[in-house]
Amino acid sequence: MIAFNNTAYLYTGHDEPRADVDDYVMNNWLCFSSTDLKTWIEHPVPLSAKDFKWAKGDAYASKVIHFNDKFYWFVSVSHGSVPGKAIAVAVSRHPTEPFEDALGHALVTHDMLPKAETDKANLDPSVLIDDDGTAHMYWGNTLCYYARLNSNLTAIDGEIRITELPGFFEGAHIHKHGDWYYLSYGHELPEKVAYAMSRNAAGPWEFKGILNEAADNCETNRPATLDFRGKSYFFYHNGALPNGGSHRRSVCIDYLHYNADGTMKQVVMTSDGVEKLSNS
Repeated sequence: MIAFNNTAYLYTGHDEPRADVDDYVMNNWLCFSSTDLKTWIEHPVPLSAKDFKWAKGDAYASKVIHFNDKFYWFVSVSHGSVPGKAIAVAVSRHPTEPFEDALGHALVTHDMLPKAETDKANLDPSVLIDDDGTAHMYWGNTLCYYARLNSNLTAIDGEIRITELPGFFEGAHIHKHGDWYYLSYGHELPEKVAYAMSRNAAGPWEFKGILNEAADNCETNRPATLDFRGKSYFFYHNGALPNGGSHRRSVCIDYLHYNADGTMKQVVMTSDGVEKLSNS
């Protein structure tokens, strides 16, 4: 999720298994935009896993950021020659136009990790550009990894280290609100969303508890947040639409509220979602 020119842009994975397949089948990512958070425009597919020529496929969860007049899309794919998943980055001059491989190779490969418990270790990258311009990235599966990126977001700057978080499974999401940094993530299975807080984007992190309960009819949940036109929103997914499920997921939006001490109130999942914003 990003906000740009008074428009919200939603970037999602694309579950597309055949009716007889009960597994993850994801080949590309999708882009939608809205000015009122109720009416969404679907744009032509801006990025596919095989747009990275070195990858063999699998379009896993991702994060788009706007930085220095460009849009950077951090994604997880299956590497074509290095065993395991890899983190890639694509770039575009416009939020809805085709993105291109920014590097011609992976940003992070499995063999770069200090420790890994699964070949899916390089999942779900989330990037935050701090107020001083420093880029921070969190990602992982069963272990949460942290690293800084260089000034043009094309390389790891320093070491990759492990961030200890209770019950961390996957789906890391970092954001800042006020003077606090928040690291939300999928907590155990079936995934609830838990979160931790810090005064520093690099940690240390203090665990605060559950932010969102397990989603309906879906084993996983990937959090995202957006401050847009004076309110805060929480994005997640479930499998509640007709024929939905863990491998046929749908996007949901509800309000996100903060307490006076900076902690986040537990998000109440609703079937109605949020109210339509006025465009006047």
